[in-house]
Amino acid sequence: MVEESRADLVVVGAGVAGLTAALTAAARGLTVTVLTKGRTWAQPGAEHSASTFYAQGGIAVVEPGNPGDSVALHLADTLAAGAGLTDPVATEPILAGGWPAVTQLVGWGAEFDLGADGRFLRTREGGHSVRRIIHAGGDATGARVQQALASAVAAAPIRVIDHASANAILTGDGRAAGLEFVTAGGRGVVRAPAVLLATGGLGHVYSATTNPAASTGDGVALALRAGAQVADLEFVQFHPTMLYVPGARGRRTLVSEAVRGEGGVLVDDHGAPVTAGVHPQGDLAPRDVVARAVTAAMRRTGRPHVWLDISGVEDFERRFPTVTAGVRASGLDLAGGRLPVVPGAHYLCGGVVTDSHGRTSVPGLLAAGEVARTGLHGANRLASNSLLEGLVMGRSAALAAVELAAVEPPRVPACAPPVLPACDRIELQDAMSEAAALDRNAEGLASVGALLEAAPLRGLATVADIEDANLTLAARAVVAAALERRESRGCHYRSDFPGSEEAPQPRYFALVEGRMRSVPRLRPVTCAGSAEPMASVGGAP
Repeated sequence: MVEESRADLVVVGAGVAGLTAALTAAARGLTVTVLTKGRTWAQPGAEHSASTFYAQGGIAVVEPGNPGDSVALHLADTLAAGAGLTDPVATEPILAGGWPAVTQLVGWGAEFDLGADGRFLRTREGGHSVRRIIHAGGDATGARVQQALASAVAAAPIRVIDHASANAILTGDGRAAGLEFVTAGGRGVVRAPAVLLATGGLGHVYSATTNPAASTGDGVALALRAGAQVADLEFVQFHPTMLYVPGARGRRTLVSEAVRGEGGVLVDDHGAPVTAGVHPQGDLAPRDVVARAVTAAMRRTGRPHVWLDISGVEDFERRFPTVTAGVRASGLDLAGGRLPVVPGAHYLCGGVVTDSHGRTSVPGLLAAGEVARTGLHGANRLASNSLLEGLVMGRSAALAAVELAAVEPPRVPACAPPVLPACDRIELQDAMSEAAALDRNAEGLASVGALLEAAPLRGLATVADIEDANLTLAARAVVAAALERRESRGCHYRSDFPGSEEAPQPRYFALVEGRMRSVPRLRPVTCAGSAEPMASVGGAP
């Protein structure tokens, strides 16, 4: 039996973007249902399903009237990190919307670290020219934000379905009409004129990542199967400092970039600085630069990691309690003043193509947060712009849902559990880590592409089956985009094409007759049928 319900907005995902959208929409009178693969707030000691929970650094935001900073300066830093593919027209409103969004977040109960003057304490991370990143609980910003949003949702008239995995977006008459999901108790359908994907990234297409176990590319896969376009999936950011644990798979502890902002130094096995002579900003260069410098040092020394020297960080355990706990939980300690670190799959800079209101090329289908490609991140995300984007675009997507609420979605019959291509997860992760991670070339990409195209069909009877099918399709999209971009830029490095194009362009992909194809861009459509100019979305006009 299939459980059916109706909502004005159904949100898939319970991180910063999804819960912000749910709260904003509910405050405007919409009926809202949220689906999460875990719970909106995890029990102590349990892994959370939302990447937001693990965000350590903070939120990059410009406070009005701050004489040392401005939206223009934040924009300049973001454009520099984005390596020629960040769209300034789409980016400026997101950055400018940061302060109102943070103010709203504080109103929902979030508490940030304050100085003696009562103002937000701020730190600096890679690619930022000034200290503009506010934080909470030292390095527990994401957990504090998640807790505040979850508490606000619990007090709001919002239905939350825990431990639910979406397996298909319902479509009819060319538009989204709701979605299907599975739980331990069976199958369900939520019919709605607006479906918001806020599912996070795809870190688990690789064998080691900073992402939680739920980050299996669900939103990208769901959107592609529904007919939406994706872009910039070749730009998977590897964080330079993931804690190294021999033989570990899956999620590993992130060592916040703020550690380097507070005096930590990357050194190789001989004690030589890793980024010396690599970039004027040294250890606080953009993440792709530092990650490649770390990899080069590992190859030079023949060691499986480099060291992050934390001896110069004042009161490390107090300032970075989350990192400290992760280090100890991994069986390591801080006594030597150095932490073993390696680059790790961290953030998807591209995603489902949206406009400035989160609308995709499929009417009624919205996307926000890491799963979305707004034009903000370009070829490489600037540190701590992610929580900012989730807050701002979660609000914007909710306003788009308000417009859609008057639309009656077509009555689409629920489908039988689908049968889709799905690789063995370990085989997929190892192949992607070998051929589609920091260093790529045509031969390796073609090899992993052949593995993915030959994936056997599998009935999606369990959550693991759904995730494996989603990982397979998301990995196919990453590989297709990486093969298409025959240059090196930002997070994407081709050893067979080490140079860069003079005039880089975004490339758009869709699932066409079961295959990933490069396609002309489609314009997101409003509920009234008009298209918003993509100049305000990202990409070439």
